[in-house]
Amino acid sequence: PHTMEKQLHLNLLASKPPMAGLQSGSNVKLRMGPGRKRDFTPLPWSQYFETMEDVEILPFCSVKHSFTALYTFRIYSSGSHGPVLMLLHGGGHSALSWAVFTSVICSRINCRVVAMDLRGHEMLLSLRDVGKAVEALYGENPPPIMIIANHVPSLLGLCVIDVVEGTAMDALNSMQNFLRSRPKTFKSVENAIEWSVKSGQIRNVESARVSMVGQVKKCEEPLSSPGVSRSISEGIIEEEEEDEEGGESNHKRKKEDDQEIKKECLYTWRIELSKTEKYWEGWFKGLSSLFLTCSVPKLLLLAGVDRLDKDLTIGQMQGKFQMQVLPQCGHAVHEDAPEKVADALATFVVRHKFTEFKEGFPW
Repeated sequence: PHTMEKQLHLNLLASKPPMAGLQSGSNVKLRMGPGRKRDFTPLPWSQYFETMEDVEILPFCSVKHSFTALYTFRIYSSGSHGPVLMLLHGGGHSALSWAVFTSVICSRINCRVVAMDLRGHEMLLSLRDVGKAVEALYGENPPPIMIIANHVPSLLGLCVIDVVEGTAMDALNSMQNFLRSRPKTFKSVENAIEWSVKSGQIRNVESARVSMVGQVKKCEEPLSSPGVSRSISEGIIEEEEEDEEGGESNHKRKKEDDQEIKKECLYTWRIELSKTEKYWEGWFKGLSSLFLTCSVPKLLLLAGVDRLDKDLTIGQMQGKFQMQVLPQCGHAVHEDAPEKVADALATFVVRHKFTEFKEGFPW
């Protein structure tokens, strides 16, 4: 139906703004106590996915308006048989946010994983475009597919992670304040990873080490340029740790790092989410109704039961979808607790006979 041609963000998993209370402003300092320094070095995509390729499609909006521009999507894949789990990331994130989850789910069940990187196309993409990407990958006879909604051939099931219309719409009022609270630049990818963990944006260090690589890019201007208005020194979160060589505080090392930062290239956010504000309401308005009317088996994973809005509460009481709450997670549930999400999804797809557990998996 025509209403299903809404922006793809209606089904982007984990695309809602972070919940209030889960973030730390750029000047908040978290003190972790003494101990060994954690490793924030980036991890490669190849440690979690088997292949990476770029796929070109003619977007639905171009067909409608007689444009000729092609969209290029980076696709990360794993697995060679079984149903396809099509993974769509949230606004401002990248396909790499699914990396750790992918390695876990592929160890649980027979499946193929396709993580589609939507960076730069989120605002104009429709669900039809995802269907075109599936066609480009698999031709006219695609395998059974789970995760996303209509306009994708052979749709098998739908899973939405911590995206609820009511709470998402309420959170939009504070979204710009949250975006302003983030550092605008980082002195390195490692520094961006460290910030994401210590600020609570991503609670799993391994997930942060692979997914933040897709969220930042090198600045085109040096630190001294007027175009870079706010340096990482505003976003550093101190952690009183002792290294193995005997006790030099992180505060002193930070001052030394600040001396070196002027000689380095800075990193900034790859997507400027603040410029997408006019699309935010359209990403979520009508989401609950679309989710409930989708005719395939559905799974809703939440970080807290308080996120349910009225429509979903009624739908859940009527048994229209399966719901599972994964406590002690932030909004990036699939990054914070990839094993719990993989277990919930594996149980769901096996219960519906979409696939089987892998031989020897101790379930």
